[in-house]
Amino acid sequence: MKKTHDKPELKTFRKDLRQNLTSAEAFLWKELQQRNLEGRKFRRQHSIENLIVDFYCAKEQLVIELDGDIHMNSSAEEKDEKRNKKLRTLGLTILRFENKMIFHHLSSVLQEIKDHFSVHATPQKNES
Repeated sequence: MKKTHDKPELKTFRKDLRQNLTSAEAFLWKELQQRNLEGRKFRRQHSIENLIVDFYCAKEQLVIELDGDIHMNSSAEEKDEKRNKKLRTLGLTILRFENKMIFHHLSSVLQEIKDHFSVHATPQKNES
């Protein structure tokens, strides 16, 4: 069986990316780490096939990508769309956010992520 996640040959690259998160990645990671978002486990700088995604939730088959200024040109947008297409063929959902959204509209970003969860956490019942 072909390994598609966390290929050993990408380990050093993944580790380097985790140690050098962008400010937007670090800011969002504080909200996603340690199952902070409705108990979902997210991994940062996770490899899928030969791609490394910013964040990944296996339970939800959800990829989150953050886009800085480097992504704001036609060449980068074309490359991003090819990545998205490849990930979608694996049955994954991809959410993309501009870095400024993370800093200025974090609650909306987190809500959009939660909206893509297949089963929302059930509220605790009040005990009488």
